[in-house]
Amino acid sequence: MYVLVRRLMFYAVTAYVAVSVNFFLPHMMPGNPVETMIASAGGQLDQRSVEALKAQFGVGTGQGLWAQYWHYWGQLLQGNLGLSISKYPSTVAQTIGSALWWTVILVGTATVISFVLGTLIGALVGWRRGSVLDNILPVTTFFQAIPYFFLATVLLYLFAEKAHVFPNSDFKSYDTNNYVIGWNPGFIGSAVSHAILPALTIVLASVAGWIVGMRNMMVTTMDEDYVLVAQAKGLPKSRVIYYAARNAVLPSISSFANALSFVVAGSLLTELVFSYQGIGSLLLSAVQSEDYPLIQGIFLIITFAVLAANLLADTVYVLLDPRTRQEA
Repeated sequence: MYVLVRRLMFYAVTAYVAVSVNFFLPHMMPGNPVETMIASAGGQLDQRSVEALKAQFGVGTGQGLWAQYWHYWGQLLQGNLGLSISKYPSTVAQTIGSALWWTVILVGTATVISFVLGTLIGALVGWRRGSVLDNILPVTTFFQAIPYFFLATVLLYLFAEKAHVFPNSDFKSYDTNNYVIGWNPGFIGSAVSHAILPALTIVLASVAGWIVGMRNMMVTTMDEDYVLVAQAKGLPKSRVIYYAARNAVLPSISSFANALSFVVAGSLLTELVFSYQGIGSLLLSAVQSEDYPLIQGIFLIITFAVLAANLLADTVYVLLDPRTRQEA
């Protein structure tokens, strides 16, 4: 428990530093950021929005830097991330919320499937090393070597353009003319059919890393004394594999946490190819339109996601490996 408390304090300090950097960076920029945003908005902002931007960036308010800093913290704790310039009059929180769950569902599900599938296959290949199962490695490595955007384009051409197995339309055409966006069978079915190809692209491009990592760890673990003793005692093969795989999977936990942490960031190239309106494409749009409040909000969301995923990995690691609970 002490280990987790210490790690939690470390992540709390990291989160504080990240939020502080997110505040001070715009204030260190030369010029007036509010005037830049008003110009990029093309005169679409009303006086109330201009005043809100001035309050957010501390321009013309007469407040000192530290007063602005604590005001920023107060707004942040209330969930107020400011107004989005490119999506005006929507707030940053609303804009991110409309894209975040699409990315979490698509990239998150694909990442979990890739990890579970790669770990299971890697454990089996490592157990049966030298057999015909080793032929899986060059095949999966081939898909991993192909760039994301090229693999996505090929899958889209083969299964949508030629075979017509999956829809060739973009994200915006989730049959919104026939279905209302929400938890109804028509919309869910349309959304799933549009998400299969992007998810398949992510799985094919990432599963090889999990297979190779798990396979190499299984090969090393199989030579450990406790595995040889378990085999000598005549334990069932499935139980021996379980004991070996339980220890071999430990290094993959940290890698899986890193993969999960970047789920929120989205798979930008895949989203662009399939016109999938997730957080990755939203970030690109925010950068192109110089929407600084939206960029700041996405930066914070990604930062907190990385910290939460790493804290989760530390917790799981402590539960799986008793050695981490012992003092040096």
